[in-house]
Amino acid sequence: MGIIARQSIRGTIVTYLGIAVGVVTTFFVLTRFLTAEEIGLTRVLIDTAVLFIGLAQLGTGSSIIRFYPYFSDKQSDHGFFFWALVVPFIGFLLFALIYWACRVPIAAWFGDKSPLFVEYYYFVLPLAFFMLYQTIGESTCNVLMHIVIPRAVRELIVRVGMLTIYLLYAFGVLSLDGLVIALCANYGIAALINLCYFFSLKPIHLRPDWTFLRENKGLVKRYLIYTGFLLISAVTTVLAPTLSSFFVTAKMGLESTGIFAIATYIAVLVSVPNRSVSAIAAPQLARAIKENNREECSVLLCQVTRNMLLIGGFILLLIWFNIDLIFHVLPNGHIYASAKDVVLILGVSQLILGTFAICFTALNYSRFYAFSLLLSLILTVSALLLNNYLVPALAMNGAALSNLISYGIYYLLIILTVVPLCRIRVIDRRWWYILALLIVLFALNQVWLNYLPHLNIWLDSLLRTLVLLGSGAFIAYKAKLSPEINTVLTH
Repeated sequence: MGIIARQSIRGTIVTYLGIAVGVVTTFFVLTRFLTAEEIGLTRVLIDTAVLFIGLAQLGTGSSIIRFYPYFSDKQSDHGFFFWALVVPFIGFLLFALIYWACRVPIAAWFGDKSPLFVEYYYFVLPLAFFMLYQTIGESTCNVLMHIVIPRAVRELIVRVGMLTIYLLYAFGVLSLDGLVIALCANYGIAALINLCYFFSLKPIHLRPDWTFLRENKGLVKRYLIYTGFLLISAVTTVLAPTLSSFFVTAKMGLESTGIFAIATYIAVLVSVPNRSVSAIAAPQLARAIKENNREECSVLLCQVTRNMLLIGGFILLLIWFNIDLIFHVLPNGHIYASAKDVVLILGVSQLILGTFAICFTALNYSRFYAFSLLLSLILTVSALLLNNYLVPALAMNGAALSNLISYGIYYLLIILTVVPLCRIRVIDRRWWYILALLIVLFALNQVWLNYLPHLNIWLDSLLRTLVLLGSGAFIAYKAKLSPEINTVLTH
């Protein structure tokens, strides 16, 4: 885990600096100066753009990482990055046409409850374009084993830009139109920085190597089949995470979307460590799979799932132990406190995602990647059906439950596919010990709340956090539940 540990730690530090900015933005600017409807508007615009770029990439996000080892040697990358940059542009043009043609039915679905989204419908296109090339720039840096700067762009520079934009809007410098335009420009700057950094890492020749392609027709065929498959798969995998937000927007309105978005922002903190770990672990996993080194794959997956459960689980408990305090200090917190249970449900969902996302990566990089299409289809259909049933019945809680149930089923099926087909392990004995520890700490917190006297909200939250999480961290360290973390802490 040498290079993975170093790059992941640096990336995680940058990520948490960005989170600090995000906390200020979300807790003390957004909720104070923007209405829930305006927060909902920015959220649904970004969610729509995320859906758009997931399709427009035409599968190149994973293809870049999976196939770079096949194109690269000590002398050249054989024009690999030409295709990495051009294919998404073709995809953008294709889906921009489809998005333009679908305005009428989409406007009809959102129009009654969320007319403001319909008004800003076309701003999704420039936003999606810039987010697309920010993502592609980050992926290309990842395969060159440089994740810190792109991570800083995503987690820090974009967040600082958003904070600045919201403050300008709060003090009347920007109108709502100006806010949306500035939102697009912020991602445009991020894309430009990523691409400039990528070109600074090594000489990049944006010219396809036709000779190499002619000599490796089998590789080209595999690349095209894999990328085409991922395009179909993206329709399902990209749609599922945004369905809850879209259903809340369409069925309940942008104000509810804003409340749901704040709960989501809090819950997403649980899976943040996975972003850095996956970014650097994925190329290592791709290489090990290429070399058919099952033992290395097993060791890597067990390390990632174990550490992500431990770190993500403690973050989730930290949030839940202090959830009342969070809404107490949040400006207009009484509005957003209605989503308290949503935070817990989405937090568990994010813990599942952060822990087992690497398993989906392993399946995608293996020769059994076609199975991921079936599993992604199951994810999307289940999320669609559950949202359609649970959102009208349980409102935001229903949207959160839909997310949890569909992702729980999805990752369980992925594990049941990866383990026997790829013949690799994804969890070890320490993983079960960590899970048991987290469950015990959660149960003790509930006992404390139900049976011990309540002090003031600040002191009560502080005591439960120090006593329970402090004891849990001590047990995890002494029991060496994560040898990797123990090594980092002692060196």
